[in-house]
Amino acid sequence: MTDPRPIGVFDSGVGGLTVLREILRRTPGESTIYFGDNARAPYGVRSDEEVRAYSTESIDALVERDVKAVVVACNTSTAVALGDLRRRYDLPILGVIRPGATSAALASRNRRVGVIGTPATIRSHAYFSAIKDENPAIEVYEHATPTFVPMVEAGLLAGSEVEAGVRDALAPLLGERDAVGEFIFPLPPSARIDTLLLGCTHYPLLRDAIATVTGEGIAIVDSASATASALAELLSINALDAPAGIATHTQLTTGDVDAFRSIAERMFGETFPDVAGVELGQPASTVGS
Repeated sequence: MTDPRPIGVFDSGVGGLTVLREILRRTPGESTIYFGDNARAPYGVRSDEEVRAYSTESIDALVERDVKAVVVACNTSTAVALGDLRRRYDLPILGVIRPGATSAALASRNRRVGVIGTPATIRSHAYFSAIKDENPAIEVYEHATPTFVPMVEAGLLAGSEVEAGVRDALAPLLGERDAVGEFIFPLPPSARIDTLLLGCTHYPLLRDAIATVTGEGIAIVDSASATASALAELLSINALDAPAGIATHTQLTTGDVDAFRSIAERMFGETFPDVAGVELGQPASTVGS
């Protein structure tokens, strides 16, 4: 059996494009519809109730377009709302936390893993639990980095100011460094994290800056590739693979179409003519701290 319907990919903004990129590499014959709720990004500083409501409304928009499966390419939505979403829809719903946690657990050599994410994701302890499920002996250190998503959504991905912002955000997790990048209070290798899990799909867009700050010796893991592999397996098991033919790809955003297209083209190195604006019924509310 085959199924020509598209795969739906949802994120609060542009970050899920990192997952979409890996899906296109892993399953090039599949059609996709990407939905970015950019007008209400970031989700990570919102209440759990808002995250559930906005996630449901966004995925409703994908389901209305007859997708055969949905990838929730948003760590905050996965952490807070995945269970509710799976109960609501009669189709496969795949999150990004479990695949990322598995990859991080396998990557760590000294069994010390750092996780960075939005406040909502870190508050949920979803990565902590998922990594512990994979290997209870791993020590997991969670740290919220709320400044990263606004940087990415603004298109600030590289440069000295971005590196400075990343360095400030990661200091509580990695330790302070001096002017030449050495730890001011060095710890023995066995006491440092050796793996850093990027617990937000926006964060791989800052990967170069993060790698510059963390330096050698710390493996950086994100969930995009692992999620794409999990999706391919899910499609195969459920006989949902697309038949041979020409795949189509559409991007939808609740935000500024030109800004979305600009970031997408910078990420993929190609033009994105099929970006369309979408209005949802529920207006954005004031973001809390």
